[in-house]
Amino acid sequence: MIRKRVFTVLFFALFSTSFSVFAQQTEPEDIAMATDEYQDSFYESLKQKGIENYDKAIVSLEKCIKLKPNDAVAYFELGKNYFALKQYQNAQDAFEKATQIDPKNKWFWLGIYDVSYETKNYALAIEIIQKIIVFDEEYKDDLISLYMITNQYDKALIAINEMNEKFGKSSDREIYKAQILSQGKYQNAEIDNLIEQIKKDPKEESNYVNLIFLYSKNNENEKSLNVAKQLAKEIPTSEWAQVSLFKGYLDANQADKAIKSMNVILASSKIDSKIKHRTLNEFLIYVNKNPQYSADLEKAISYFDNDKDVDVAKEIGKFYHSKGQFENAIKYYEKDLKAHSDTDLETNMLLLEAYSQVKQYDPMTKRAMMLIEVYPSQAQFYYYAGLGNNQIKQFKNAKTVLEMGLDYVVDDAKLEANFNIQLGEAYNGLGDARKKEEYFLKANEILKKKK
Repeated sequence: MIRKRVFTVLFFALFSTSFSVFAQQTEPEDIAMATDEYQDSFYESLKQKGIENYDKAIVSLEKCIKLKPNDAVAYFELGKNYFALKQYQNAQDAFEKATQIDPKNKWFWLGIYDVSYETKNYALAIEIIQKIIVFDEEYKDDLISLYMITNQYDKALIAINEMNEKFGKSSDREIYKAQILSQGKYQNAEIDNLIEQIKKDPKEESNYVNLIFLYSKNNENEKSLNVAKQLAKEIPTSEWAQVSLFKGYLDANQADKAIKSMNVILASSKIDSKIKHRTLNEFLIYVNKNPQYSADLEKAISYFDNDKDVDVAKEIGKFYHSKGQFENAIKYYEKDLKAHSDTDLETNMLLLEAYSQVKQYDPMTKRAMMLIEVYPSQAQFYYYAGLGNNQIKQFKNAKTVLEMGLDYVVDDAKLEANFNIQLGEAYNGLGDARKKEEYFLKANEILKKKK
């Protein structure tokens, strides 16, 4: 990505038209020769350069300079041959002599630029490229590259914005800008620039989007929302405008309109996933108070089925779990396990607890027994399997699984006490009153010690 317009004509063959692609100025090699002797020597140098006999080319060019001491073209050619031999100081001296004779020819300055870049003299490269920009402003892209190399990000950002405004955005500049803005201290300058760009052209959507992204990244949600409102006003058809409209509709309890905006947001490939998650969360809170829109919530969740960052269904299950709405929680835990891993440890723990809260003992028992095979040392699964078997009156199965699982209880007095209580229940179901009392007493002792 660096040096996109850098001078690259050092090794072209005889009478090449290498300069004409870029320059409007007269090409040095096309200038008429003053004398036959000069002309013969000059063309001989071009011939020798073309076959990479740079030393011989230099000898011919030195003859030219003796004949015409103030000929900038000869010095320029001399610099190119020294450059090819990697004699960089000699090359720079020759190019500088050319610029002294004819300071208005950008190709002579580009010779010095090539030397400074090749020798990593970036300070000189910056100085020279600034002179070249006077002739051709598009060379500012090279200046941006140099600023990036030398970590002058503030100057690079200013130049990037200037070039974007004058020539339109480029992929290289956008990559550089993203690199700069990843460092928070430069974001304020970019925010100011975007605000100014919006004032200049209120119909350019990308400036709103970039500003919303920066505010969102900094968790400045109110500012992000205000920009979205402004976008909705200026460009009502924008997908990003729906972010603002959704929030406004929801606050006004206009559910149908809010749902329509939400679906546009969630389906958009342009809108940041963080904003999508926030939109879904706001709708979830709304549905908790207005359960008649649960079907719309189901549809909204489906947009996140392939989300690799967040298990949305599980998070919604946790939301309902925290509200004590265990049947809703179960629905979303089961959805998550079906869509992702059926043996996810955390989700299964939460699901078993939710099953127990609503006394769904049959599915709880089946799932716990399945999980014991996957996690044979996870004590909680034995406990839920034992509790479930007791509740469905499979006391022998309960006794067996609880006795197995008790060995895996470590430093958890409450769980150990619960195991003993369920063992007491199992023995009670089996008609062994003595064992029942023994386990109940043991559970009581454990709980006393805990206190």
